[in-house]
Amino acid sequence: MAKKSTVFQCRECGFQSTKWMGRCSGCESWNSMDEIDVGVGKKRGKAKANRKASVETAAVAINQVGQGDWNRMPLGLGELDRVLGGGLVKGSLVLLGGDPGIGKSTLASSMAFRFADGKRKVLYVSGEESLQQTRMRAERIGCLDPNVLLLAEVDLDRVDDEVLTLQPEMLVVDSIQSVFCPELSSTPGTVSQLRESASRLMQIAKRREIPTLLIGHVTKDGAIAGPRVLEHMVDTVLYFEGERGHPYRILRAVKNRFGSTNEIGVFEMKEEGLVEVGNPSSLFLEQRPMDAAGSVVTVCMEGSRPLMVEVQALVGSASYGTPRRTCTGMDHNRVALLVAVLEKRGGLQLSQLDIFANVAGGFRLDEPAADLSIAMSLASSFRGRPVPHHMAMFGEIGLTGEIRAVSQCETRVREAMKLGFNQILLPANNQERLRHLDGVLLAGVRNVDEALDYLFRS
Repeated sequence: MAKKSTVFQCRECGFQSTKWMGRCSGCESWNSMDEIDVGVGKKRGKAKANRKASVETAAVAINQVGQGDWNRMPLGLGELDRVLGGGLVKGSLVLLGGDPGIGKSTLASSMAFRFADGKRKVLYVSGEESLQQTRMRAERIGCLDPNVLLLAEVDLDRVDDEVLTLQPEMLVVDSIQSVFCPELSSTPGTVSQLRESASRLMQIAKRREIPTLLIGHVTKDGAIAGPRVLEHMVDTVLYFEGERGHPYRILRAVKNRFGSTNEIGVFEMKEEGLVEVGNPSSLFLEQRPMDAAGSVVTVCMEGSRPLMVEVQALVGSASYGTPRRTCTGMDHNRVALLVAVLEKRGGLQLSQLDIFANVAGGFRLDEPAADLSIAMSLASSFRGRPVPHHMAMFGEIGLTGEIRAVSQCETRVREAMKLGFNQILLPANNQERLRHLDGVLLAGVRNVDEALDYLFRS
């Protein structure tokens, strides 16, 4: 009988040590070392060894490799299809992550129902809920298609057997942290189990050309739990985002081997499930206050989609000795840079004041084109003078106070015009290159001082 031995393995990065350490030497995270058994034990599933053995392969000239069938299978959810690049690809492995309670299982159920559409067979594997719980959610969102087959199982051998028997056209696993390979003695959710489970599911997806959706938990930092190799193995990584207290959810692709990673999908969580938001711009602006100082509308680009969002700022006297800087939905360092530029180049004394900045609707601004709107919202709140209600703006601000041109200017302007905005404050370089558009006033500015003059000193 083989001698049993154990090692300590980091649940965050997979680093192994023969003795326990309070701090991992690999990723320097605290209290992440778990004891696992690496001894040679009785291997289960030996009867299936022949069936699971790797198929022998040989090198093939690149010009002799078939192109394969990359035809996409649309799901009928326009926002989801947009993020995926047009639909699911046969044999693709998709990883969906998000905070607890954000709606990952609801999205997966809707995805399975739309894919089945009364014609195609879908196997939904639930490792965390009973069959009754899964049915209750499906019934609530109206997804009771008999072609969606439920399996409450965590053993990957049993899942593999069901896939062989049922031959589904799509597989959903909820979640990757709950399933396990019986050949490994470690518990579900550990680094070794996650790596092996993902590998097994990838083989099922690729060899049988079954598009597979894996739902993954996230850590307290918002990253998908487990080793980074998990994200490298899959074809697509999706994050489902949203602020608590807001009904709106944003689906974002951070990796996509079959399409762009710049697209987003917007959903609204209702009692009957997730509902697509066809015009997110109007959604983000529907509760905008009229003629309020500190409120500015900007046009940002998410992939090929222009979105209009409201940027809010509140500047007031500091209650304590050290002024507060609070930012929600935007980079804190970027706001600090813009405050410094406004003080140095615009003459606004902001250093001793409390500053609060927010993007309404739970959206997050990442592109530099939002600089002008953030800076002008701060100036508007500081001056106590509102920006014209039907004005939108965009532009990047440099350290010398210059306002730089941004990409896809005409697309941004047309989106603003569609929602009734008749004044656009934009970089002068963009205005010179943009052909004349009827029904809108284009005001080009070259630096922060010109923008402040145009808005507040006229």
